[in-house]
Amino acid sequence: MSDTERPLRADARRNRARIMASARELFALRGREAQMEEIAAHCGLGMGTLYRHFPSKQALFTAMVRERYEGMAGLARAAEQIPDPGEAFETVLRSYLEAADGDASFQLALMGAGDIEWEGLEQQKAEFAEIVTRVIERAVVAGAVRADLTYADFPLLTRGVMATMYFRPTGSSGWRRHLELALDGVRADAGRGSAR
Repeated sequence: MSDTERPLRADARRNRARIMASARELFALRGREAQMEEIAAHCGLGMGTLYRHFPSKQALFTAMVRERYEGMAGLARAAEQIPDPGEAFETVLRSYLEAADGDASFQLALMGAGDIEWEGLEQQKAEFAEIVTRVIERAVVAGAVRADLTYADFPLLTRGVMATMYFRPTGSSGWRRHLELALDGVRADAGRGSAR
């Protein structure tokens, strides 16, 4: 690489970072309603620069979601280190939801809405699933959660609470109340005598 190419690469990285920062802010506020023209104006770059980095709004949205999701396995690993199995489960569930609080686009992606391209994140998704499975299994063995709880229930819990977060975004109390009700439903005493 020549010396003349170096500043251009650094410039391109800065432009991409500006685009991503503006897109994060606008998508967080408006979800998929945010338009490419608004994002370009917000970050002070031209449409040509924006489209050189991201050929479509879908490509930009996917890049943002992928960037945000990369930290999820870290959240799960931190929760797994908590000695109390019940607290570990509640922490991973709560942390997962808090990561999406205030970001409408990320909420939509995690709820399965839209056509997100998860290619390149398979390893992170698999790692997250493995860790959360261990957290849940440890909580089941310890008698902290109902005996029939499995990883398959995790998306059901999170998407339900996230729907409250997305459709009733006025303050955090609504989704947090929903989460507490959901946790009451999965704690060990809630599962006694129940069967799937």
